[in-house]
Amino acid sequence: MTAPLTPPHQPHEPSSQNNPWQAPPAGLGPSSMYARRTAEDEAAAAAELRRDLRDSALVLVAVTLAGVALGLLWLWLAPRVPLVSTAEGVFLKDTEGEEAIGADSTFLLLAVGLGALSAAAVFLFRRNGGIALVVALAVGGLLASLLGWGIGVWFGPPRDVVAHAREVGEGVTFYAYLELRAKGVLLAWPVTAMLVHLGLTALFGPRDPEPDSDWPEAPPTQ
Repeated sequence: MTAPLTPPHQPHEPSSQNNPWQAPPAGLGPSSMYARRTAEDEAAAAAELRRDLRDSALVLVAVTLAGVALGLLWLWLAPRVPLVSTAEGVFLKDTEGEEAIGADSTFLLLAVGLGALSAAAVFLFRRNGGIALVVALAVGGLLASLLGWGIGVWFGPPRDVVAHAREVGEGVTFYAYLELRAKGVLLAWPVTAMLVHLGLTALFGPRDPEPDSDWPEAPPTQ
């Protein structure tokens, strides 16, 4: 008698490929997909934050440097206060003149105009805006006002009125140094910039898409 060529019958074991209760391979489960999505969201948020900080820094530097234009324009357009010296001292040549008030008004008008221009430029630079960008715009506007004030005073007539009077001589008209009497006009640039930027964003800024409603429609009433 010869041995059988086929092995004895063995019970059928379910294959791992056909087992519906087998755990899914590693890396494809819901927890892994959630972790991957979370990591991608965090990376996107970090990239957006870096972009916000970079753009805000550029806006802060650019708006601050624009204060040079404010100072030069104020120095050129502001009315001068004429003075005259005698043996008794230095006096206003025109006691009823309004040149001192005109210097403050000129600074105010220039700051308002440059503030509106800077807000429009920042809006065109980045329409999405953001809190960091608006803060940079406001801080840059304040620094620009301070810089313009300093440039106007520094390059204007000498602040030592007595020495200047002795230099030109008695009876000769000379001009007083530029002075900003109303310090509140330093806020004109940042306030105007924020208001104009807010208005442009409200009128022409991008709109967030409305979320789709998943609620079922109510059945018609009979």
